[in-house]
Amino acid sequence: MLQGIGGSAGYGVGKVVMISNEVPVYEKKQVMDTESEMARFQKALDAFVENTTAMAEKMKREVGEQNAQILEGHVMMISDPFMQEEIHKRIEAGECAECAVDEVCTMFVDMFSQTEDELTRQRATDIGDIRVRILKLLLGLEDVNISDVPYGTILVAKDLTPSMTAGIVKENVAGILTQMGGKTSHSAILARALEIPAVLSVENLLQSVRSGMMVAIDGCEGYCVLEPDQETTIEYEKKREEYLASREELKVYAHKETVTGDGKRVELFGNIGKPQEAAKVLEFGGEGIGLFRTEFLFMDNTKLPTEEEQFLAYKEAASQIKGKPVIIRTLDVGGDKDIPYLGLEKEENPFLGYRAVRFCLKEENIYRIQLRALLRASAFSDIRIMVPLVTCTEELHRVKELVEELKGELEQEGISYKKDIQVGVMIETPAASEIADLLAKEADFFSIGTNDLTQYTMAVDRGNAKVAYLYSPYQPSVLRSIKRIIEEGNKAGITVGMCGEAAADPLLIPLLISFGLGEFSVSPTSVLQTRAAISKWTKEQADKVADKVMSMTTAKEVEMYLKEQSIS
Repeated sequence: MLQGIGGSAGYGVGKVVMISNEVPVYEKKQVMDTESEMARFQKALDAFVENTTAMAEKMKREVGEQNAQILEGHVMMISDPFMQEEIHKRIEAGECAECAVDEVCTMFVDMFSQTEDELTRQRATDIGDIRVRILKLLLGLEDVNISDVPYGTILVAKDLTPSMTAGIVKENVAGILTQMGGKTSHSAILARALEIPAVLSVENLLQSVRSGMMVAIDGCEGYCVLEPDQETTIEYEKKREEYLASREELKVYAHKETVTGDGKRVELFGNIGKPQEAAKVLEFGGEGIGLFRTEFLFMDNTKLPTEEEQFLAYKEAASQIKGKPVIIRTLDVGGDKDIPYLGLEKEENPFLGYRAVRFCLKEENIYRIQLRALLRASAFSDIRIMVPLVTCTEELHRVKELVEELKGELEQEGISYKKDIQVGVMIETPAASEIADLLAKEADFFSIGTNDLTQYTMAVDRGNAKVAYLYSPYQPSVLRSIKRIIEEGNKAGITVGMCGEAAADPLLIPLLISFGLGEFSVSPTSVLQTRAAISKWTKEQADKVADKVMSMTTAKEVEMYLKEQSIS
């Protein structure tokens, strides 16, 4: 048995087909006719754009526009003026097109790979995909084609790239196994969109499997069984049937109210990273947006996004969600996310450095633009402003002062905005947890970011495999912190939500109900299963479980007990 990360839920049994997408070998040579070499590069680039656009159109038809944007993003990346300029400069200096493309793409891959942020690291995979495909076009090599794999295939690759995933005929693929990638990788996102079970980040996978080998995979728990016996094969086929049946049953929860087993109403929102994803939240029955990450506006740009660009993005999300609440997190960027035009210095410990609200309050000229855009967009929906990484009340005070100053500006200019717009805090540090009572007097709402709260509370780099065993929301210290935050928020009469991954964890649902969480914000695809899980617990049942859990001393003890108490 091999352990990995459950990237896409479900079960599958099938035969392995190994897929390779290594960087092709080419001859490094100097060129004299740079004009002809530039034309050769341009021809390959035009073919790349044409092929990728066709792939994106296919993705739109099969799994929706939102997922096609991953491939459309590849066209945007290679069309980036800075990247183009760097390639052109090298060709003009006498490098062959292959060498120029390889060097420039490698520079970006290295830059994005070094970040601690998983979403930013994903861009390294995207650039790597672009590099291989353009090199193949220059060399006249065939691209990877997995559209004709036989029925019952388990695809195995070092990392399944978006362009490879685009060719999948989902009826033929029983599962996906990769040696790299995480839950937020584009391969995981596309696997979930195609509803194909996937296990990612399996150590030594390529050394452990071979083409033609039978494999059973569990995308829920994140492991696979090599060469399963007949009994195991039957067991996995049964699990697959039961899983598909349970997915069908969840559809009864679409567009229902979110209520506990004894009828208490809570809010169930969705997390998004781009405005176009808002429609997906409604499609899955979400009641609003609990976390709109705004970093894409800055990271997908070669210059600072204007107030108008930001305003239109926020307005688009607001209009798609049709009057429901939209909680927008202000810029959460720092030394771990490299945005060249911001001039951020490399830091030894970026997660404890110059980032999020710290950066924004030092760079008020940038922050004012974002806050003005948010205020203007608030005229079109129930937009709420969320401030990340707050560690002291002074930071919240200053943000609120800026909001009031900008309201005055808009008033003078005759521009509409929501007069009573809410300004809340993302609670994701032990400091914020410790002063939750003080922040609750100043903030209009709380949203608990459990991913970072767990990381900071446990002093664990969640990207470091050696200490990953400590990174768990079941840790007693993390649970005590969550309980305290919710209690202080409720005591002050403000809404307390949760936008970290723990909000969608069915094992934690009874604890969150007992603690008094008022709003759950999860990925759009997790809305229905979260609503179903909430509906199964009464407050009395949840309190009994919570009382027992809060007396426990280890994360393992907590997790095992919660699994025993799980209501199917």
